[in-house]
Amino acid sequence: MEVRFERLSKKYRGKYALKNFSATLENGVYGLLGTNGAGKTTLLNLFMGILKPDGGEIYIDNENIRSLGTDFLSKIGYLPQYPQFYRDFTVAEFMDYMCVLKDIPRQYAKPRIRGLLHRVNLDEAKGKKVGALSGGMRQRLGIAQAMLSNPGILILDEPTAGLDPRERIRFRNLISSFAEDRIVILATHIVPDIEFIASQILLLHEGVLLKQGSPKALTDELTGKVWALELDTPDVPRDLIHHTISNMAREGEGIRLRILSDAKPHPEAQAVTANLEEVFLYHCGEEAM
Repeated sequence: MEVRFERLSKKYRGKYALKNFSATLENGVYGLLGTNGAGKTTLLNLFMGILKPDGGEIYIDNENIRSLGTDFLSKIGYLPQYPQFYRDFTVAEFMDYMCVLKDIPRQYAKPRIRGLLHRVNLDEAKGKKVGALSGGMRQRLGIAQAMLSNPGILILDEPTAGLDPRERIRFRNLISSFAEDRIVILATHIVPDIEFIASQILLLHEGVLLKQGSPKALTDELTGKVWALELDTPDVPRDLIHHTISNMAREGEGIRLRILSDAKPHPEAQAVTANLEEVFLYHCGEEAM
């Protein structure tokens, strides 16, 4: 499957929320990375047909989605940023209800529900009320319902927001397990959520696609721009204050710094390999972190 965005744009009150966005996606995990307000949710809402673009086109397998009507939605599984659940439904009842909404025949619904609840580790919770589930369990239920129709495209909008570290790791592993033979778009501002599972990163800032590439390609672009420095003083020297510091740690009476700079910022600084958070910070500025 292929999804192609061509010069997609959307304005709110005369200001671009998304401007001339162009990208081609094939099977794999795509991390849509940007600060809050960067245009991530706007892009997803345009794709889902919730919003209409002010310009540009979207194609699925070379067919314009405008010509597909609502039929193309059957190809998409969607977990919104703030999913709404019927709290008094049990897990099994909720999944049954979603099968009805998705027009999944009864003979296929039961085994599909059983298999998905097993994959998201909710077998023993199928009789529990949704309102009694933890945040992580509700998110796993959310991805299970998104996968009911075995979609070719899976869209996840800030799926780990509010989860504790253990649940975030579990959820990332779950996303990886569903990524085979489909396009997964994961929109987030939390860099670790995509650093190890995304095959491609799309870096959005103020509605503009700044960069697209593999995590390695993007970090390699910062070769010679990230520096490590250890100092005996507990304070950042005055001549380093104007530099962007991506990390600072106290160590005894001294400090360890990681600094973003196009030139060597200090005689004792050593060039080091960038990480994806530093790519994010370098291109989007300190307000990104």
